[in-house]
Amino acid sequence: MQDRLRRWGLTAATLTAAALFTIPTSATERATMIEQLRIYEIFESNKDAFHARFRDHAARIMKTYGFDIAAMWEAKTKDRTEFVYVLRWPDEATMRESWARFMQDAEWSRIKDSSAAEHGRMVGAIEERVMQRTSYSP
Repeated sequence: MQDRLRRWGLTAATLTAAALFTIPTSATERATMIEQLRIYEIFESNKDAFHARFRDHAARIMKTYGFDIAAMWEAKTKDRTEFVYVLRWPDEATMRESWARFMQDAEWSRIKDSSAAEHGRMVGAIEERVMQRTSYSP
């Protein structure tokens, strides 16, 4: 019983610490922090290869450039399948600089080229929205 309580306490402390490090602590941080919504059209014929490439390579390389991936989804409309994800950024300048560095990454370029050669084009249309929270957002 005591061991279970100790583990529960450690879990609660870890979750609290994680929340403190991910929530902006000042009004200035809240005002400049942005989230970026990315929507990629993906194709049923090679979506498994797309997901493997994003999971195993893109997400890993993105993290080295400061990308903070909040969540990822797959969505379907009547016309297409989409890969949707949200990134968190401290400000728009950091977002733009990080994207520029990621797009110039030699490893990412090689992976993109080799996976396209093997599986064909994996991404169609790309949509992006930069979002700033409202003052009353939870």
